[in-house]
Amino acid sequence: MTERKHPDVTFETWIERRIRVAQERGEFDDLPGAGKPIPDHGNDEMWWIRSYLEREGLSTEALLPPELQLRREIERLPETVRTIPTEQGVRAVVADLNRRIVDCLLSPRTLPVPVHKADTDAIVEGWRLARAERRAQAKAALADARARGTTRRRRRWFRPG
Repeated sequence: MTERKHPDVTFETWIERRIRVAQERGEFDDLPGAGKPIPDHGNDEMWWIRSYLEREGLSTEALLPPELQLRREIERLPETVRTIPTEQGVRAVVADLNRRIVDCLLSPRTLPVPVHKADTDAIVEGWRLARAERRAQAKAALADARARGTTRRRRRWFRPG
C-alpha cells in the first residue's frame, strides 16, 4: 500500500524523507546514466520521443496510420520484390499488399489519404528488367574476372549414392 502523507507534515519534508529512506535502501544505486553528464540534445524538441522509440525498439512507421503505412509499402515495393527469385513470388507479394489495401479502403477511414492498389503487371515488369540487369552485370563481372584470371573453378565431388 502506498504511504500517505500525514496532515501535519509538509509535502517538502515528506518527499525528502521518502527520498532519504529510498537512498538508504539503495534504490538509487546502479541507475542507468549514473555519474554521466546529461546529454545535450541541442534544439531537438522531439529528442525524448526518438530516445523512447529507440529504447523500446520501435520504428516511426509503426506509429503511422494504416493508410500511410500502406503508401510507404507501395513506394518501397520495387525494392521489396527485388530479391524475390520467382515471378510467382513477386505476384504473391503484390497480391497480399493489394488485399491489405482493399481491407483498409473498406474499413472506416481515419485520414483522407488516397491509397490505390499496386499495378501487379507493372511491378512484375520492373522486377524482370531489374533481374535482367543484375544478371547482365554478374555475367560482365564474371567475364572480367576470368579475363584477369582471378576466378577459381570449384571442384565438385560426387559421391555414388
